[in-house]
Amino acid sequence: MRIVKGPRQECGVPLPLQPRRVQAPEPRRTTVYGIKAALLIPGRGEPFKDGAVIVDENKIAWVGVQSSIPSKYSNLPFSTVPVLMPGLWDCHVHYMGTPPGNIGIEGLLSQPGVLSGARTVRDLEQTLMAGFTSVRELAGYAGEMTPAIEDGTIVGPNVYSSIAPLSMTAGHGDLHGLPYSAVVDACSHGLCLAICDGVPECIKAVRLMIRRGAKVIKVCASGGVMSKLDDPEDRQFSDEELKAIVDEAARGKRVVAAHCHGREGILAALRAGCKTIEHGTYLDEECVAMMKEKGAILVATRQIVAAGLDYLDQFPPESQKKLIETSKYHEAAYKLAIKSGVKCALGTDQAESQLGTQLSHGRNGKELWYAVKAGMTPLEAIEACTATSPETLGEHFGPKSGQLKEGYDADLIAVCANPLDDISILAEPSNVTHVWKGGKLYKST
Repeated sequence: MRIVKGPRQECGVPLPLQPRRVQAPEPRRTTVYGIKAALLIPGRGEPFKDGAVIVDENKIAWVGVQSSIPSKYSNLPFSTVPVLMPGLWDCHVHYMGTPPGNIGIEGLLSQPGVLSGARTVRDLEQTLMAGFTSVRELAGYAGEMTPAIEDGTIVGPNVYSSIAPLSMTAGHGDLHGLPYSAVVDACSHGLCLAICDGVPECIKAVRLMIRRGAKVIKVCASGGVMSKLDDPEDRQFSDEELKAIVDEAARGKRVVAAHCHGREGILAALRAGCKTIEHGTYLDEECVAMMKEKGAILVATRQIVAAGLDYLDQFPPESQKKLIETSKYHEAAYKLAIKSGVKCALGTDQAESQLGTQLSHGRNGKELWYAVKAGMTPLEAIEACTATSPETLGEHFGPKSGQLKEGYDADLIAVCANPLDDISILAEPSNVTHVWKGGKLYKST
């Protein structure tokens, strides 16, 4: 098998995403090789010129300046690239294989699950080709498709999935327009949602997600935009229920990601011990103080809010109103968090299988531009999208990833120009010239 290269594209010239069929590579005959770069961005720490990385199978064996490459590596094959950096992470993404032009969970019920999976295959590949070598999927089908990625059947990033979000009845993860029995039946037959009420059901729901392969648990601690009847400012789940979810997840060495727009939901999730706050729309000074005290991480998902306003007609009417309303507060909350020193990781909330929109998989890199717009430096945005990202999975499931560092996973990308000068370089997939995942080359243009 061989890698099928796309057409060569000039750096900085935006072109519409096109479907690409890239077969999973055969194991390299030479398992140790080197990459030289005019500029090396390590993920955490200062960038340096004339850098080099030595890869041994799926791990990074050495990193440093080219003049200091150990003599035992002097005869290795070397690639040369302009800029080398760790593979990017999207810490909040959904692979749902939605029908074209249909945003929302309800659309999944109009097609068999196998069709959702088929559409997801392309979405996973687009993500990897955009330079995102790892994702934290907070509801979707990719988690249960991971074995096919790992054995080379399909091409995609490393996936760390929650499988489904835990929602109370009438909560953000409920389908309010359908009979309750139909929703529960769909959930029991593979729909990526989970309904639970009361401490015993919450505990069992966590266990069911772990049974299905979840590496992180997601809970809906407030209302949301895509659900019909609830308000994003509404708090959901009781203190007892949230604590039971966090405690049961901890017994399985998982941390909990909390979908939170409203202030009261954010505070409740933090009191319960949730590791990450997703969205954080109505976050205020009290929330910021508690996040710093608890060591929680914000994943603001700015792209779905900002870009979503350009695609309002694709959202259900109820969601359009809620998106417009939450957009009034979201950027200010994100700026407050950054200015106050809250630790941030980056996630897009991408879920759209349709090609050619700013909400499509493969457009994930724009999230770094929004982070800089909200107050990060380009280097801080890159760190939030690389080195910080594994921390969102906790100590047990967070891999050695996101840094060009000895002993870390050999997930690397090369880009055609310096993103520290212009962070929007990373927003265009054609500017990502090389992608290595687990030491194997998946893209070279």
